[in-house]
Amino acid sequence: MELTKHWAATLNDYVIDLGWSPAGLAGGPVLATASAAGPIVLHALADGRVLHPLPGHEQGTNALAWAPGPGPALLVSGGQDGSVKRWDPVAGQHLGTINLGSAWVEHLSWVVSTPPAPVGAAGPARLFAAAGRALTALAADGSVVRTFPPAAKTLSALAAHPRGGALAAACYGGVSIWDADDGLRQKDLAYQNGIHALLWSPDGRWLVSGNQDPSVHLWIPEQDLEFHMSGYEGKVKFLSFDYSSRWLATSGGRDACVWDCAGVGPEGREPVMLPHEAPVCAVRFQNTHGLLATGSADGTVQLWSPERRQPLRAAVRMPSPATRLAWSADDAFLAIGTERGAVYVLACRA
Repeated sequence: MELTKHWAATLNDYVIDLGWSPAGLAGGPVLATASAAGPIVLHALADGRVLHPLPGHEQGTNALAWAPGPGPALLVSGGQDGSVKRWDPVAGQHLGTINLGSAWVEHLSWVVSTPPAPVGAAGPARLFAAAGRALTALAADGSVVRTFPPAAKTLSALAAHPRGGALAAACYGGVSIWDADDGLRQKDLAYQNGIHALLWSPDGRWLVSGNQDPSVHLWIPEQDLEFHMSGYEGKVKFLSFDYSSRWLATSGGRDACVWDCAGVGPEGREPVMLPHEAPVCAVRFQNTHGLLATGSADGTVQLWSPERRQPLRAAVRMPSPATRLAWSADDAFLAIGTERGAVYVLACRA
């Protein structure tokens, strides 16, 4: 297994977010990248050429989110100006701005409607935007569908249920699960500490938080069960499940810690520890294959097969630490955003 440079690009600031377009986009896959300074750039997968430079948010961009298919291609962004902006990635045009107030829009998440889509819905998915304590649901056309009761504290993470129809929203003190179609609160899950990351397993069984205390907390909401995994060196800010929902990778120290969530779950089991020379700053499993990519603070990016006796498969060194990792839809390419503004796309080959 090897990682080889496919292409590289440079943004004007820290790479705060990046993401691949959904499969089937006309003209081929596109990588959207955003710098903390505000500009957004769309790159072609084939050669990295700039398809469209977009102005983004003048005061700074915080988040990007591609609308899931089917339907017209749509990219949305959230910024420090308190707005959500809609972009046509094919034409490179600004489609509209939704102002949500003075608080930064820090988190965006698309939630697919449970079939059939509600009568009169503008599209098959809704966008949820978190700004301060406020959570807002938007239709694909930018219209406001619903505003939710203010959270007790600033919203720190959102996670869409993989089967659609529900969204989990975290703040200090716990997680609320909302019905994405009718806006009703389905469940409250208490956790009396700060939450940095929130993630559903692909099968929808597990909901996991990475925490400030530092720890990982797991719920099985349908059974009202919860589990707690502590002992981390530092705050757990990054989480990733593999496609089978068995393996959960976490940051929180100089080892990427991978828990086996099969059967009764990870409590009482020894995790797989993947060693690094510096604190882990990114983890990301492939979409439909078993490789795990990790980044550490010394700029190293590594590939692992956690189930193997010798799990390390490949390693490369970047000029600066990774801020974001994203696999292309077919898992053939790994996009890496870095602290100094460089973006790398690496080909993954056996």
